[in-house]
Amino acid sequence: MMRVWAPAVLLVVCGSLLATRLISAGSPGAGAALLVAFLLLAAATSPLVFPRSIGALEAQRRSAVDGRPIVFWRPGCTYCLRLRIRLGHRARRLHWVDVWRDPAGSAAVREVNGGNETVPTVFVDGRPHTNPDPAWVRARL
Repeated sequence: MMRVWAPAVLLVVCGSLLATRLISAGSPGAGAALLVAFLLLAAATSPLVFPRSIGALEAQRRSAVDGRPIVFWRPGCTYCLRLRIRLGHRARRLHWVDVWRDPAGSAAVREVNGGNETVPTVFVDGRPHTNPDPAWVRARL
């Protein structure tokens, strides 16, 4: 569980340390601004900005029924975040699988990416697409 939150926690800790240093050096405004920036980055890289993840097997079952794409992602991945932000509210229409939480999802991604856990990997109609353009994914919805 901690592995999922590690990037966000690291950003909060580093931002706090840097802000404390700036504040103690006599720059409270700059310290506060830096802390806010780090907190925003931490929120953006946390699992909170993504729709609720499900297991790979459940996602495949649901996708077979409703035809919606499956997105394999992991927290802290900037490409996953880019996809999520660019999809906007439409992201909730997809089935999201966190490869750090689901071993079957991790295995599915490694299988189609030559042993690498490259995310985001989007399955549309059973075909994998590694790091697709968000506009292309949006068109598949």
